[in-house]
Amino acid sequence: MTGERVPRIERDCPDEETRALFDLTAELADEVLRPRVDAAERDGSFPREEFRILGRAGLLALPYPERLGGGGQPYQSYLQVVEELSRAWLAVGLGVSVHTLTCFPLATAGTAEQQGWLPEMLGGEMLGAYCLSEPASGSDAAAMRATAVADGPEYVLDGVKAWISHAGQADFYTVFARTSGDHEGPGRARGISCLHVPAQTPGVSAAPAEHKMGMRASVTAQMVFDGARVPADHLIGGEGDGFPLALAALDAGRLGIAACATGVAQAALDAAVGWARERRQFGRPIADFQGLSFMLADMATAVEAARALYLSAARRKDQGLPYGPQAAMAKLFASDAAMRVTTDAVQVLGGYGYVEDFPAARLMREAKVLQIVEGTNQIQRVVIGRSLTRPARADDSPRA
Repeated sequence: MTGERVPRIERDCPDEETRALFDLTAELADEVLRPRVDAAERDGSFPREEFRILGRAGLLALPYPERLGGGGQPYQSYLQVVEELSRAWLAVGLGVSVHTLTCFPLATAGTAEQQGWLPEMLGGEMLGAYCLSEPASGSDAAAMRATAVADGPEYVLDGVKAWISHAGQADFYTVFARTSGDHEGPGRARGISCLHVPAQTPGVSAAPAEHKMGMRASVTAQMVFDGARVPADHLIGGEGDGFPLALAALDAGRLGIAACATGVAQAALDAAVGWARERRQFGRPIADFQGLSFMLADMATAVEAARALYLSAARRKDQGLPYGPQAAMAKLFASDAAMRVTTDAVQVLGGYGYVEDFPAARLMREAKVLQIVEGTNQIQRVVIGRSLTRPARADDSPRA
């Protein structure tokens, strides 16, 4: 089933330029990603060449202004591209979202001189990684222990970051570390700063990759910073400005995860519908059986609802309106929907759904991680609940 063209989705296209972008994305998904996904996921081969192809086509730069080297696209268009890529290969769609997340602090808080680095970062040949979580601080990101100590014209960076996508493969790392204060007690978030760290910096290394149940082609590992000397002019924003930057980046990144989840769910629906039309039992296609057709109907409804929710949140972002709670809702709903839809797709395929010759098993394993990354779905509920009952605070670390 790998490499087959899948039905095109009617996208929200405000103009012909956007339609051309979506057509290009669908073409790259058909011709570059689908033919390679199964072998790469089986072998754990990182899709670096695929990222280069997408980058040269401009797909790693879409939501950033043209003056910074970006594509100047609204977020709702960028997210539909991420969905289409994830529909073909989650490791790639999620990788585009991670790269976009990594560039966010520099694009929004960097100095004019620092933003001069962005055209190269967004130009297609470079790939970024976002370093926030640590072995002992995941949901409670403000409890981080990594430190960046000022030493003349440099910061000396020490610590370990965990669960880093693109670890050891990235060309640059956006690293959050403590420049003052302690990891415990009130005000701890105010001591966190953000640094742009080139991968070739001495003292920067990746630990062995984690062995994951899904998305095996995407490298996830700890990043080790051992006396890494980073120029002081690589500090993004001021000292102590890092945590608000991290949270703002995650708000945008959660929309990327919602789009990824919708793409995975759509792929599972595609597989289930195709199988239900072709598979015959008792002398007729199994799609004719009401019990199964109702299951497909629920799956399709969940996919459409997830897409509508992330697009609604993206429109708020594009209009300059607050969108953090809506991003959390989109990430929560879409990733839970992806888990349900992929599980149901395995059921529709029966025994064939449980073997790796068909995509349903891979999609089900991939969906699970989307309920965890960039804030577990339990944390999303904390974010949503707090937005309803009290104003957000800078040190509300469960947002991360």
